[in-house]
This record gives sequence, structure tokens and C-alpha cells, in this order.
Amino acid sequence: MEKVDFSGLKLKVIGAIVAISAIDLLKSFMDISGNMTELDEDKLMWKVIIHMTFVLSGLLFALMDKIVGDTKKH
Repeated sequence: MEKVDFSGLKLKVIGAIVAISAIDLLKSFMDISGNMTELDEDKLMWKVIIHMTFVLSGLLFALMDKIVGDTKKH
């Protein structure tokens, strides 16, 4: 077994959150009917916005960890 540091654990948690959000979003897309109301469209739009926010924050956390890992230690 390999040891996981705080940074690795943080990325694993963010990845799990993104995966859960993606599954919920897929479920919402599968339930789309031909007669969607404006309220249903708004709910779907907000789910997509929230999912993309999770994805973007995960990418930014990964980028920050890479930058910190590549910097030279003094």
C-alpha cells in the first residue's frame, strides 16, 4: 500500500465529488421529457453550472499541486 499525503487525499475527495455530480447530472439528462417546464430547464442549467464549478475547481487544485511540487525547495 502506498501512503497518501494531504494533497493526494484532497484530490481524491474532489475527484469523488466530481464523479458523484456527474452521475447525478447524467441521471437528470436521462429523465428529460419532451414537455420540460421552465422550472425543469432552470434546475438542469444549475446542475450543469454546479458540476462545471466542481470540475474547474478540481483542475485548479491539481494545477496548484503540480506547481507547488515542481518548485525548488530552499
